[in-house]
Amino acid sequence: MKYISILGSTGSIGTQTLDIVEANEDLCVRALAAGRNIRLLEEQIRKFSPVLAAVWDEKDAADLRVRVADLPVKIMSGMDGLCAVVTEEKTQIVVTAIVGMIGIRPTIEAIRAGKDIALANKETLVTAGHLIMPLARAHGVNILPVDSEHSAIFQSLQGSERSSVRRLLLTASGGPFRTFTKDALKNIQVEDALKHPNWVMGRKITIDSATMVNKGLEVMEAKWLFDVELEQIQVVVHPQSIIHSAVEYADGAVIAQLGTPDMRLPIQYALFYPKRRPLRGRLLNLFEVGTMTFEAPRPDVFEGLSLAYTAAGIGGSMPTVFNAANERAVAKFLNREIGFLDIVKIIGEAMDAHKVIREPNLEQILMTEQQTYDFIESRW
Repeated sequence: MKYISILGSTGSIGTQTLDIVEANEDLCVRALAAGRNIRLLEEQIRKFSPVLAAVWDEKDAADLRVRVADLPVKIMSGMDGLCAVVTEEKTQIVVTAIVGMIGIRPTIEAIRAGKDIALANKETLVTAGHLIMPLARAHGVNILPVDSEHSAIFQSLQGSERSSVRRLLLTASGGPFRTFTKDALKNIQVEDALKHPNWVMGRKITIDSATMVNKGLEVMEAKWLFDVELEQIQVVVHPQSIIHSAVEYADGAVIAQLGTPDMRLPIQYALFYPKRRPLRGRLLNLFEVGTMTFEAPRPDVFEGLSLAYTAAGIGGSMPTVFNAANERAVAKFLNREIGFLDIVKIIGEAMDAHKVIREPNLEQILMTEQQTYDFIESRW
């Protein structure tokens, strides 16, 4: 039996993780954490019988306690609750599917407790990769990527020496506006940006895909995950989303991972690594695919990707500013407070105003996040 805990159990990655649990009798859920979807969390508690569950707000926790009063489950709230979920005694692997920088501290606590991490929270490595990766090595903990692109690279690296890697080829669908001009992006509405051509994801990451900021975050994450230089990461636009990413080696060989756009595959691979298991769903049929195409990204139109490389190149606290500014800008766009192109404009302004901290600790990372939020609210 393998015991798991999930941060973000009611979100897209969390619910698909539970689909995998349901299909594999030797997986057991020990703890769950969610945001505000108390109804769904109650259903999950009743179905998977965790010993512990947590939500952020204490009022929601009180509501949940009443709902599940007939069950032997402990309900907690706040950061203490999240940290309790990831350090639950029997848990062997933690799926970090929570959105935002709120996931950093629980991930650190999970690593210190010796838990392997199935990482679906980009912000953890984007803002604190210099803290997380050395800590994981010191505690002998595996960081197993759940993002489809990073999982593809991880799979393509198996059995090869890291020193022989020339480049990581990070694929991108291009999002719903791949062929648009910058002028055409001025009048994009929320409904337009939420229509991803290939993937079904949460609202925030879907907007990030539309701006290609998501790919910039993935570049930063890949740098830490695979210990490569920025110059070794090349973004390749691949509209069909069949090749999920690839690795080019010193001898010119390129090894890629292909599959249908189904997030359950990288989730399951992380949970059972290094073993593979059957997965219910549609299999890749290359005859149906027919043609696969590849394009260079257009940084003049999707400036978020260029800003990501700039932030990563500067390093220190600048990736935190990039990430925090994007989080707040996307929230404003989803609330119809700003236009689509304002998202990247806000990121650029926040980066220009920031004084970089070279080697930020966790407190300085969180301080930088709040300062970035304050800066944006004072101007937008």
